[in-house]
Amino acid sequence: MKPAKPLSTLLLCALIFGTTASLKSDKWEALFNGKDLSGWDTYIGPDLDDKGKPITGIPIGLNSDPKQVFTVIKQNGEKVIRVSGENWGAISTKKEYGNYHLQLQFKWGALTWGQKKGQKMDSGLLYHSVGKYGADYGAWMRSQEFQIEQGNCGDYWGVAGGMADIPVIRRYQKDYIYNVGGIMNTFSEDSPQGRHCIKGGDAENPKGEWNTLDLYCNGDTSIHVINDKVMMVLYHSRQMENGQPKPLTKGKLQIQSEGAEVFYKDIQIQPITQLPVELVKQ
Repeated sequence: MKPAKPLSTLLLCALIFGTTASLKSDKWEALFNGKDLSGWDTYIGPDLDDKGKPITGIPIGLNSDPKQVFTVIKQNGEKVIRVSGENWGAISTKKEYGNYHLQLQFKWGALTWGQKKGQKMDSGLLYHSVGKYGADYGAWMRSQEFQIEQGNCGDYWGVAGGMADIPVIRRYQKDYIYNVGGIMNTFSEDSPQGRHCIKGGDAENPKGEWNTLDLYCNGDTSIHVINDKVMMVLYHSRQMENGQPKPLTKGKLQIQSEGAEVFYKDIQIQPITQLPVELVKQ
C-alpha cells in the first residue's frame, strides 16, 4: 500500500475543477412518485434468527415481499415509504445513476427486530450499487454506503467490495474519523483500517423528526451531507473485482431494511457536472 498523503493536494485539485457551484440542472427527477414503489425493485435476504444467523440460508429474493417489509402508507396526510425492518433487504432503483445530487427525507419509527432489538435504529443508503443481489449478508449489492443509523448518520461502509479513500484522524488507536485536514487512508474489507469510517460531525435531528440527506457524486468523489452539514468527503471510489481495483462511479441506489422501522419521502435526483466547492472545503 502506498504511503498515506495529506489532503492538501487533493483539495487543490478539487478547487481547480470546482471553482463554481455544482452546476446543477435544477431539473429534479422524483424517484418516489408519492403513490407506490413504481421504479423500484425489492430484494429480501434469508430469514434471520434473533442472533442474526440465517434460518435456512435461502433468500426470499427479488420482488417477493410476503411480510410487506417495504410499503407505502399515509402518515400525517402524506404518502411515505415505510421500511419495517423485519427482514434484511433493500429496495433498489431499476435505473443506474452517476454524476448526481440525490436528496431525500428520513425519520425513525418505533420498531426493532432480531439482533437489532433494542439497539440503535439502522438503515442505509447504498449508492453505486452493482453486481448480484445479496452479495453482502445475503441482502445487499456491492456498493458504497451512506450510513443511516441513530447517532451515526453520515458514516461510510464499503459493501461487498466497495472501496474509498478518506482523510481521517485516529481516536483510541482504533477509530478512524473523517477530518478535512487528516491523512488519506483506504477503507475496504481487506485494508488494515477496515471498511468503516466515522463521520466528522453530528447534525441528526431527534427521533420523530424528519432529516434531510444530500448525497453528491461526481466522477469518483462523493460527499455525505446531513441536514446541510458535511459529514465526509470520499475520494477514488472503486471496487475489488477478481483481485484488482476498478472504478465504481455509477450504479443503482438501494435503501436498506436492517432491523429497524424507518420512513422515507421526497426522494429526488438531479444531474451535476461538478461538486460544490464550498462543501469540498469543509
